[in-house]
Amino acid sequence: MQFKHLLKVCFFAVFLFFSAAVMAQNKVITGKVTDKKDGSALPGVSVTAVGATGGAITTADGDYKLSVAGNVTAIKFSYIGYVGQTVNLDGRTSINVSLETTSRSLNEVVVIGYGTQKVKDATGSVASIGTKDFNKGVISTPDQLLQGRIAGVTVTQSSGEPGGGASINIRGTGSIRAGNDPLYVIDGVPVSNDTYAASSGSSPIGMSSARNPLSFLNPNDIENISILKDASASAIYGSRGANGVVLITTRKGRKGQGIQFSENTSLSTTASRYDILNGPDFLKAVAGVGADANAINKGANTNWQDQIFRKSVSQTINLGFGGAKDGFSYRASFGYDDQNGVIKKSGLKRLTGHLNANQSLFKDVVKLDLTLAGSNVKNQYAPVTNDAGFQGSLIGATIGLNPTYPIKNADGTYYFDGSNLNPVDMLNNTYDSDNINRLLSNIGITVKLAKGLSYRGTFGNDYSLAKRTTFYDPTIQGYTSSSTIRGKTVPSISGIGQGDLQTVKLSSQITEQTLTYEKKWSDNSSFTILGGYSYQVFNNKSLIDIRTQTSTKNVLVKNMNDFKDRFPLFGDTTKSELQSYYARLNYSYKDKYLLTATVRTDGSSKFGANHKYATFPALALKWKIINESFAPKSLFDDLSLRLNYGKTGNQEFPAYQSLSVFQTDLAGNSSQLYFPNPNLKWETTTAYGAGIDFTIVGGRLSGTVDYFNKSTKDLLFFNAFPQPTAAPGIWINLPGNVINKGLEIGLNLEAVKGPKFQWDVNYNMTFLKNNVQNFTGRVVQTGAINGQGLSGAFSQVIQNGYPLFTFKVAQYNGLDKDGFGIYPNGIDVQTLQGSALPKFTASLTNNFTYGNWNLSVFLNAVTGFYVYDNTANAYFYRGSLLTGHNVSRDVAFTNENPLNSGQVSTRWLEKGDFLRVSNVNLGYTFPIKNSKIFKTLRFSLTGQNLALITGYKGLDPEINVNKQINNVPSRGIDYTGYPKARTYTFGINAGF
Repeated sequence: MQFKHLLKVCFFAVFLFFSAAVMAQNKVITGKVTDKKDGSALPGVSVTAVGATGGAITTADGDYKLSVAGNVTAIKFSYIGYVGQTVNLDGRTSINVSLETTSRSLNEVVVIGYGTQKVKDATGSVASIGTKDFNKGVISTPDQLLQGRIAGVTVTQSSGEPGGGASINIRGTGSIRAGNDPLYVIDGVPVSNDTYAASSGSSPIGMSSARNPLSFLNPNDIENISILKDASASAIYGSRGANGVVLITTRKGRKGQGIQFSENTSLSTTASRYDILNGPDFLKAVAGVGADANAINKGANTNWQDQIFRKSVSQTINLGFGGAKDGFSYRASFGYDDQNGVIKKSGLKRLTGHLNANQSLFKDVVKLDLTLAGSNVKNQYAPVTNDAGFQGSLIGATIGLNPTYPIKNADGTYYFDGSNLNPVDMLNNTYDSDNINRLLSNIGITVKLAKGLSYRGTFGNDYSLAKRTTFYDPTIQGYTSSSTIRGKTVPSISGIGQGDLQTVKLSSQITEQTLTYEKKWSDNSSFTILGGYSYQVFNNKSLIDIRTQTSTKNVLVKNMNDFKDRFPLFGDTTKSELQSYYARLNYSYKDKYLLTATVRTDGSSKFGANHKYATFPALALKWKIINESFAPKSLFDDLSLRLNYGKTGNQEFPAYQSLSVFQTDLAGNSSQLYFPNPNLKWETTTAYGAGIDFTIVGGRLSGTVDYFNKSTKDLLFFNAFPQPTAAPGIWINLPGNVINKGLEIGLNLEAVKGPKFQWDVNYNMTFLKNNVQNFTGRVVQTGAINGQGLSGAFSQVIQNGYPLFTFKVAQYNGLDKDGFGIYPNGIDVQTLQGSALPKFTASLTNNFTYGNWNLSVFLNAVTGFYVYDNTANAYFYRGSLLTGHNVSRDVAFTNENPLNSGQVSTRWLEKGDFLRVSNVNLGYTFPIKNSKIFKTLRFSLTGQNLALITGYKGLDPEINVNKQINNVPSRGIDYTGYPKARTYTFGINAGF
């Protein structure tokens, strides 16, 4: 027994000895990680011991605590969107570091189709932008976050209206009739580009601009936007990648994330107004053309622009909270936007909720993820439209109306001269708003089946219900024209009133199943192979209810049941399906030679029976020259060469177009809409390119140079037949090619890298050439021009040997001695001019940091394009004074003969070149220490659209009012559009 007791004592002593030794060998490292630019804490940073296992994650305060073995000599800090940093311990147990942000860090992880990839391993052209580089201020839609920020990507707003639509083109415009917008993928769910808002229905003043399909998504919930620009990057989406792919990743939960709160208050004014005549000058100008000024002088001096424009105040509030523990992470957020437009009675109210949740099970063998994004958007519309007749919509009526007219008569009714619309009457007696509910959901499961082998399955659902209600007061004066809708006449509004209710229900469901296998070797070689299946179905249902004649004469009750006459309900229902099989191989040999091979086969129900399926392959190669023994490492820190080739498809056109479709009108008559075409096939884009990535001067200057060449063939087009025929036309594939080729250059420079002051410069530019080739025997007209006597006029053509959207108008060479226009080729002879597509775009961002202060100044420039000023063509010529209409000051007192016609000509065609101070942001981050309330606190002041330098005489050359003809899109036409705002925003961001 004594021996056993002694043995126990000895074992216990040995145990204590080794325990003490182990304890002596371990050490604990603590510290804080901050953002080098503004000193703010960085939560979620990975801290690991170099050459050892284990690690830690920084808390919401940026603090970390890491236990390491005694032989560890260095620790590494890494965080997505920041340059990683390795720090030698040198006997220290407390280490604070500041990480630098970079949009092109070699270790940055970018989102690609069905996965992620480090920038240094990307073989295709992929651009990524994060929260630090997003545009600031009043942001209605996600596309505004990146406007002007990425080479090769152009974002043109259709108007300045909150939530208004935009044209987004990646490396040019390739389609004539099918869609040119990219595919949007939100947290892995491809969403439709269809607008989720109802149209303006039976409006007597034309159609309003389309709403932005992404307005449901709160920009504050977005963490990163990646752009897949070339075919090798976007081919994994095959049929939908011809116009590029925009991958939007929302914010996820991290350990110690805590609560984040932000509030922005903004003041907006019109950045520019029309320079039209006041009352006294108007009367002088009328007398100057020989008209009787006294006959039209009603004694007032009304500034009609002041009556419709305003200084608007907007507010945005966001609250987010999240965290992570024991394999479960989550982030939930709520947002409220109240954005008021610079035109009275226009704006957007948005309420959003977002949830990201992830759960790891069975030691990370199974991972579950859930994403929910819900929103309620309420738009209020002013009566501003794209295609109003000679009377004009709100803007047209405002700029053309006699300024001596009073707003109201002595009895309180609105003044009306018998023909010209009173804009205040229009604005105050039109009630137009919608209510859109949308829910985007996605649930996924990832299972590790074996070493290196994993399965992922996802199911996504996108549902939207929009209702737009429009009421016209019967007391509105001047709406005297009737309209015909599906064979039934809708009477004029004035005197009887009208109510419209339009309902649009859109939904899509998608399921994706993928298998991924990864293998790595000790020589730094690796490969990843992915195979997948995808199925998505789209359903679209619309219904329109029109009612007229208010129950009580001249009294409007904003209720659809208060009208006596009800039209039969009518609408449309469509369904389309996509089925896809795809595979991708990524191979790296010794981290020197990289290959990406992709193939995708897509089937679409939209195409003819003989061509429903198509296959889209792609190949990309990358040579990391810097890893070669002969690489000039004394000059370059990184040097790589990329090559790519691939095919992608386009099926963005309405459903059922390959079939024989009939429609029954409201009078019971049936008519054929389309002739069938069983040979209708995919529009296909073939692209190739090359790129160079480099870093020099110790990593302080990095850049990318890319050449691209895209050719689109089998152009989808609706071929209209001369009437009368059994059907209006047939969808076909036109022969010919649309070519887009160009050069992109992106540079990032750390100009000053001091202990207290830093200055970073980001610059990008794109040269683009667009041309239509092999397009013989046909000229397509588009670009409708509105105005008095301009019925049927057009301004643009699509023609062989010229860029898309080339203007074709009469040549105007000024006025002769009698004040009439000089047309050297004849007034009816149209000649080809420039295109609305820019040849050059550039942006420059300067980021300055001094202590806790930071300043960002963003400028962008666009050159080499033309704008047709339809507003001036319709309203601003001297002859308008003869009929008592106001004009701009620059034409009022010229020698133009008042009988000179307002012919569609180069008189109204101008170069649109501009330089804009787009976004300036000044912020201060408070150094928070030992606070029981705040973890972070930051104030900021932002200015948007602060200055515009241009020779264009209109309000703004960056405009794209929809002036399509036969649904062939137009570009670069300015017609009484909603003006852009100049906005100042004060913001506060706090972490708790």
